Amino acid sequence: MSTDTATKTTQPSVGDYLRRNIREYGLLVALVVIMIFFQVITQGVLFRPVNITNLVLQNSFIVIMALGMLLIIVAGHIDLSVGSIVAFIGAISAIMLVKWGMPAIIVVPLCIFVGALMGAAQGYWVAYQKIPSFIVTLAGMLVFRGMTYVVLGGRPVGPFPKDFQILSTGFVPDFLSLTDPATSLIKNYFALLVVILLVGYAIYAGLRERRMNALHETENEPFAFFAVQMAIISAVAIFLGFQLSTYRGLPNVLVVMGLLIALYTFVTTRTTIGRRIYAMGGNEKAAKLSGINTERLTFYTFVNMGALAALAGMIIAARLNSATPKAGVGFELDVIAACFIGGASASGGVGKITGAVIGAFIMGVMNNGMSIMGIGIDYQQLIKGLVLLAAVFFDVYNKNKG
Repeated sequence: MSTDTATKTTQPSVGDYLRRNIREYGLLVALVVIMIFFQVITQGVLFRPVNITNLVLQNSFIVIMALGMLLIIVAGHIDLSVGSIVAFIGAISAIMLVKWGMPAIIVVPLCIFVGALMGAAQGYWVAYQKIPSFIVTLAGMLVFRGMTYVVLGGRPVGPFPKDFQILSTGFVPDFLSLTDPATSLIKNYFALLVVILLVGYAIYAGLRERRMNALHETENEPFAFFAVQMAIISAVAIFLGFQLSTYRGLPNVLVVMGLLIALYTFVTTRTTIGRRIYAMGGNEKAAKLSGINTERLTFYTFVNMGALAALAGMIIAARLNSATPKAGVGFELDVIAACFIGGASASGGVGKITGAVIGAFIMGVMNNGMSIMGIGIDYQQLIKGLVLLAAVFFDVYNKNKG
């Protein structure tokens, strides 16, 4: 009887598991379906190596900011100021690099520190003065945008030095150099090797986690789901890696984005501070009574958001090769939408890093695909709004049903 009980505990039925995790699997399926749809509609343009590279460059900053925004939403708050922080950091980086001639190696960490201070300035009012985050960050959005106009004098500043542009437009070199890039289909073998190794590690880590769950008699997903999920992710990753290897390889910003995704996935799933953020978002009073310093935790989430927005601001400025007063307009909406589409709950306490990343890429693929098709910005905004509404409705419906 104990063996049967352990089996039931570690291996739920397919139907039960699917019902409990329909949002997570639905997101992955939705992303794959959307990618295939636009690949067919655009007659193969979407997955061309140049377009995949552009897709990464165009959406990397959304993914990076979504990592911080997810923590804020999970904690039960919102941040409307990230677009203005992007613009302001781009502005001061331009002044330091172009006007003052400071080296990029000093400007980059200094700007991230300034972004963290901007997040701290807002986090103080939210965490310790209990002013709603919507009001505080709305004020921050206006203040930081005004500061951007003041710093730039209402005019674009650029171009940036090459060592700063590498942050966004550079590529990881081919350390293998097995063939002549001029005659070979594959231009960067190192990029393809890295992707294959990462896929292999992902499969190994997944199998290891299943063994640990079985050892501790905790729930495992049905093996069929695990196998299909790994097969889809592996196939897509290797295909995209091959496409990138036939162009210029891995963009630097993709490497930065990948490292941040791994870091924040670890923080949210394996650390005490990650578990406390979820506990606080689920029930702040209960978290406080259990000994969690909710004020300090809230403060740190805004500091983190400011630092990530600063990094995104420099990536955007480097990609455009200039800082403009209107940079980052509307970015906060794309970032928030990516989190909600990715499964974050508007009431806090729910959301995954992987979901936010998938949500960001769903938005990115839709933007890119609709642009290739020649759909106007007006209809693009309409479609994105409907997708966001559908995602939130799906979340509320499942919660009420449960």
